[in-house]
Amino acid sequence: MCGIHAAIGSKSDAEGPDQNVLELLQRRGPDCLNSHKLDHLGIELPGSNPYRITLTASVLALRGGRVQHQPLVNNSPSCVFCWNGDAWKHNGIPVTGNDTAAIFKLLLAVSKNSTDRFLSDVLDLFAKIDGPFSFVFYNAAHSKLFYGRDRLGRRSLLQSAGERGIATIMSVSSNHLPSGFSEVDAKGIHVLDLETTPLSPTMILWPNPLPSTNDVVPLSQIPPLTIESQCIDDLRSKLYDSLYLRVSNLVNSLNGPPELDSSSNSRLAILFSGGLDCTLLARLSHEVLPLSSAIDLLNVAFENPRSVAASNGSDASPYETCPDRITGRASHAELQRICPDRIWRFVAINVPFTESDAHRPTIIQLMAPHNTEMDLSIAKALYFAARGSGVVADNTSETRHTYTTPARVLLSGLGADELFGGYSRHKTAFDRRGYTGLIEELDLDTRRLGQRNLGRDDRVISHWGRQARYPFLDEAFMSWAVQLPVWEKCGFGEKPSDMEPKDLDPAKKALRLLAWKLGMHNVAREKKRAIQFGARTAKMDVNRVGKGRPKGTDLVH
Repeated sequence: MCGIHAAIGSKSDAEGPDQNVLELLQRRGPDCLNSHKLDHLGIELPGSNPYRITLTASVLALRGGRVQHQPLVNNSPSCVFCWNGDAWKHNGIPVTGNDTAAIFKLLLAVSKNSTDRFLSDVLDLFAKIDGPFSFVFYNAAHSKLFYGRDRLGRRSLLQSAGERGIATIMSVSSNHLPSGFSEVDAKGIHVLDLETTPLSPTMILWPNPLPSTNDVVPLSQIPPLTIESQCIDDLRSKLYDSLYLRVSNLVNSLNGPPELDSSSNSRLAILFSGGLDCTLLARLSHEVLPLSSAIDLLNVAFENPRSVAASNGSDASPYETCPDRITGRASHAELQRICPDRIWRFVAINVPFTESDAHRPTIIQLMAPHNTEMDLSIAKALYFAARGSGVVADNTSETRHTYTTPARVLLSGLGADELFGGYSRHKTAFDRRGYTGLIEELDLDTRRLGQRNLGRDDRVISHWGRQARYPFLDEAFMSWAVQLPVWEKCGFGEKPSDMEPKDLDPAKKALRLLAWKLGMHNVAREKKRAIQFGARTAKMDVNRVGKGRPKGTDLVH
């Protein structure tokens, strides 16, 4: 993972990031920070100044045996590359070693092609990558600067076209973010033609979107989905394959931030509410990682003044009564029961109101240009969970001590609801229009994943020098899932069955059956709960008391 900043303009205007942005870049990539300046001589700006291009990159080393410094620079052909991503596969073939160097090598090869082929070859190269990414790539011979994000938008990249033809592209959001900064559209890659002025990007759409959602509607009563259904075994296999790519070769870096406990043997942490999706990922990660590696379960709970006031002076802990803390401890106990040889380290991250309020300006800065109360409540939960600092209990006693996870990779269950019908709107769609309505709603959710808020989440989580990985958003897994018939994903419309397990929630029933088959019967019955309500980050603004109930769409002030 890395932080990226690119400035393109005149020599006086494109001097690179200011101190605030440099600090934010280094938070994302603490292992190295470098800049490369060059003058593109293909065109002269008013006043006879060529374009000055300044590329800056920081690196969080996660793949390969050494830190791959960025930006990568090649003299012949003259090219510069900044990469923030994980290329798990290219053209269906696993990428081994350092993926930054591997992708740059491919770019250098196509850079030798004629101009007519060059644009299509660059697009084709990035389109064949399986995995999250954002990038900036400069090619002098063709007078082009490319930038973009993967089609799901899993990595942050912002852009702004300023005055006098100045363009800025960066992974982070600054305190002084000018108007006009926006998330880079994930529908394609963007190209700046350095032979023109003022600079104006062109977007080339991705050629191969995900397959369409299977729209077959059953013509007769469907058989009930059970733990014996073949699709449940297929689900386990496909999800395991996605996890294996993401966690089997984790590097336990010795160069982590100094505040991390480097004596811990944990290489992986999970954003852990105790819900169905994250607990499934934890259980299957157990099958991938060696038993010598502990798995940290990051469970965040907040002191919410509104909830405290509603407790009428109860002595109960404001953290232990949070819904996600209750489910988190229950699911942790279930993991311990079915996988007793693994060290499952439950990290109870308790956030007092005064601390969350003190970090509020930083969180608002990181999530920008998103600026609603809902953005803030979600970003706040992710921010403190990703910090990874909390209280743990020793396995052999109830002695508790403070702890910060050294894991640089965090797993998230995001994507499961969109693929398997986990939202209340999916039930509503089925109730109103049957399978046709449900299928259309699922297809809409899948299509707009690239316009979701994953860039916001990436900026917030990466601030702590950690990287979120999303096994449910693996390209191969998603392609398989969207092509399943809808009755093999969720249980809406099923008749009651005498087969065990009985009375499972129909939302995400395939995932619930897999959890049951893996021995996690309590987890299989867990209800969907949004992170802002489970961790109690919603409606925390005490200054609004007496001013009406805050809405998620209200702007943050």
